[in-house]
Amino acid sequence: MVTEPRNLSRREFSLAGICALTVAIAPQIALANADSLRALVQRLFGDQGYEESKIKLDLPEMAENGMVVPISVEVESPMTPDDYVWSLYIFAFANPVPQVSSYSFTPESGKAAISTRIRLAKSQEVVAVAEMSNGKVHVAKAPIKIMIGGCG
Repeated sequence: MVTEPRNLSRREFSLAGICALTVAIAPQIALANADSLRALVQRLFGDQGYEESKIKLDLPEMAENGMVVPISVEVESPMTPDDYVWSLYIFAFANPVPQVSSYSFTPESGKAAISTRIRLAKSQEVVAVAEMSNGKVHVAKAPIKIMIGGCG
C-alpha cells in the first residue's frame, strides 16, 4: 500500500530543523567541555601531543567590543611539498561554538598566515592549533579581556 506524502505543519518543520541543528553542533558543545588543551589535541589529532612553538598569535590584550576582535596568526614553515602547514584552527572555548574558524593550506600557499576579525562572547583565552603535513601539531594561546558586547 502506497501512501501519499503529507505536508508538514510549521511546528513539525521547525522541530525537525531544531533536531538537525542539535545533531550538527553537538560535537562543538562537547569540545567546549574539554578538560584541557591536551584533551582537545588528543581528540582532534590522536595521542601525539603538541609543541608550543612555530605559531605567532597576534591579538589585542584588551578589546572594547567582543563583536569585532582583530586577530592575526602566522605559522613558521618553509611551505615546501615535504614540510608545510596542513591546517590551522582557532578556538575560543568560552564562546557558544568554540571552533571559531579553520583554514587549509598547501605548499602553493607560499605562507601560512591569516588575518581576520572574530567574535568573542567574553574575556577568555584564544587558542590557535596548526597541523603540519608531517603530523606534528603546534599550539599558541593568548588571553584577551573583552570590555563590552560579545556573541552570546
